[in-house]
Parts: sequence; structure tokens; C-alpha cells
Amino acid sequence: QHTNNTVYVKWCEAVAWSHSVSLGLDLAAYRRLDRAMAIKRSEYDYLLASHEGDDVAVGTWIVSWDGRLTMQRRFQVIRVEDGASLLRAQINFVCIELSTGKARRLPPEFIEGYGPVVQPMADGDRAD
Repeated sequence: QHTNNTVYVKWCEAVAWSHSVSLGLDLAAYRRLDRAMAIKRSEYDYLLASHEGDDVAVGTWIVSWDGRLTMQRRFQVIRVEDGASLLRAQINFVCIELSTGKARRLPPEFIEGYGPVVQPMADGDRAD
């Protein structure tokens, strides 16, 4: 009765999308701009299991981007009861043109939305 690994992936996807929507970059904006952030590479470190009935919190933050084409998000899933980290993940995204699937520069709306919330890792922060 532990949480299947694919559920963690879905949680990360949901929180990333929620974060984008909170920045004004929802599906309608992506379609209007003919742009989206597509996963280029992802890493998931499963640290501890969660179980049915566990209350968990999922967080995401953007740690780097080049302001032109790519960005990297980090994720953490914690069990609320004891604060234990259950998962850490990082996903590298690339901006694509929806109509062609080809990599394209970030539109100004993405720069205005995502740029101010980038939280670069400080020296000594964990890279994993």
C-alpha cells in the first residue's frame, strides 16, 4: 500500500503546471503564443515511501534558466506528519513551438512570467 512511483511523477507535473498557471502562463497563453515548456530531461530520486493516508506536500521552484531557451525546475515531496523528504527531482525544460515541436526562443511573456521567480541555487545548496 505504498505510493506507486508514477504517482510522484504526476504530482510533480501537477505542481509545475499549477505554478505556471499562477504566473499567468496557462494553457490558453501557451496556445496563443504557440509556445510551451517541454521536458528535455528528468531525474527522480525516491528517498522514502509514502503510504495510503499520508498527507504530503509537493513543492517546485525554478533554479536556473538561460533566458532564451531552457530552464530547470526542482521538486520536493515531503510527508507532512514528520517532515521527511520522500522525493527530490529535477526536470530540464526547453521552449518549443507548439505547431512544429521545434525548439524556439522564449517569448517575452515567458521571460516576464518565469524570470522574476527564478531562485538560483546558492553555494553549498544540494545539487541532487
